[in-house]
Amino acid sequence: MNDALIAAADHALRTLSGGLSAGRAMPEPAPAPSGGQADAVGLSDAEKALSGALMRVNHVGEVCAQALYQGQALAATDRLMRQRFQAAARDETDHLAWTQQRLDELGARASLLNPLWYAGSFAIGWLAGRAGDAISLGFVVETERQVEQHLEEHLDRLPAGDRHSRAIVHQMKADEARHASEALEAGASPLPAPVRWGMRAVAKVMTTTAHHI
Repeated sequence: MNDALIAAADHALRTLSGGLSAGRAMPEPAPAPSGGQADAVGLSDAEKALSGALMRVNHVGEVCAQALYQGQALAATDRLMRQRFQAAARDETDHLAWTQQRLDELGARASLLNPLWYAGSFAIGWLAGRAGDAISLGFVVETERQVEQHLEEHLDRLPAGDRHSRAIVHQMKADEARHASEALEAGASPLPAPVRWGMRAVAKVMTTTAHHI
């Protein structure tokens, strides 16, 4: 158990310091029509500011995803279940690295409250894991469905010319949908309505705050 705690602490430090690297290349955007530019240099200051704020929110979501999966893996008593959460966390590592790189390209910063988001999410993930495998998987399903909806809203809000950010969000959305489907197939139990509402409320506070801080 001590080794697992040390590994979890190390992972937290690497997540918060930007020490995690993507295993997949950043998604490439579709070619810009009429030879237009698809990078930050082709965006107005207002568009860059909006994209930066939205990608900061997405980066916070990936910090939280790392924490949730690490907490669930730590609490899991079944080895295969632990490996499932760790594999999902590796996918989310790609998202974390992509959103960080895009923030850099846009001249935006990550949320100043990332340590707080990580700590809270890790605790929630650990509690979900302690509730049993079926509930923990149900938590994954609900989380990923809410993230999917959130990413769809961002696709509606991102500037049309910001094709790099849009390509990243499209791939993230596809990965989140896959995680939800895999959790369902593994035996996830539906969460009670009050729990789902509470998760939405917490997510709303986080995304609203991260948009600015």
